[in-house]
Amino acid sequence: MANMKEIKERISSINDIMKITNAMYLISSSKLKKARDKLDATVPYFDSIQYTIHHILKHTDEFSHPYFDNGRDKAPEDKTYGYIIVSGDKGMCGAYNHNIMKLAESELKKHEHTAVFAIGAVGRAYFQRQGADIDAEFLYTAQDPAPYRARRIAETVTEHFLSGRLDEVYVIYTRLEKAAEVPTVTKLFPLEREDFEDTDPPNERHRTARFEPSPEAVMDTLVPNYTKGFIYGVLTEAFCAEQNARMTAMDSATTSAGDMISQLTLDYNRARQAAITQEITEIVGGARSQRRKRA
Repeated sequence: MANMKEIKERISSINDIMKITNAMYLISSSKLKKARDKLDATVPYFDSIQYTIHHILKHTDEFSHPYFDNGRDKAPEDKTYGYIIVSGDKGMCGAYNHNIMKLAESELKKHEHTAVFAIGAVGRAYFQRQGADIDAEFLYTAQDPAPYRARRIAETVTEHFLSGRLDEVYVIYTRLEKAAEVPTVTKLFPLEREDFEDTDPPNERHRTARFEPSPEAVMDTLVPNYTKGFIYGVLTEAFCAEQNARMTAMDSATTSAGDMISQLTLDYNRARQAAITQEITEIVGGARSQRRKRA
């Protein structure tokens, strides 16, 4: 058994670690609430854009637009697939980053021609080690998602898609579902009519519409905004999932530290009791020895 000095040093060290993990839990909790509030404030605007796109598709029988181009006269094996992979910038968040990397690897193996757009330092470093085709100028942090950053990401990916460098674009991120982190793959481009079929508001104000100068021209303005909103939602959802994972990990670490301190305190008390018993035994033994000498 370790002596009392070693046990006290371990208890002190674990106490310091527990203060750090508890502080990280509180910080993640604050960031999670702040990010959720920002997302909730922008949701109505982007929902309106999504409904407007649905409205155009609903009232336009024949509709052709580059954003909805599924033709791309290429065989599936000849297409280039782009993946926006959202990971964290830091660790200490349980299996959050590991699960994203595992899902991304399985998706990349499905296609011969792929391009990776990594958001987050952990994912960027991981795929660089794997030798994946990473866009070197796509250097975005996963911290503090903001609409302006989502706009830049959307513009970059959209330009790649419209120019033909990418035939399909997917987003791999972690969705927060009932306080659980769920790695998810979602298709971004080309857009599908089916994605906008269930966006009717409860009170639809008009059943017919005319779009000037044309539905295609209106769509040229709406889709970039929709894409920006979609990516902003993804970044915020992933950021919230990361903070939730870190909260869970730090709460577990704090609980484990408390359990360790309880066990070490018990060991310390046992060692202290053993030392006291030893001292009493030595005193009693010494007293008996003195009485025998006098006798």
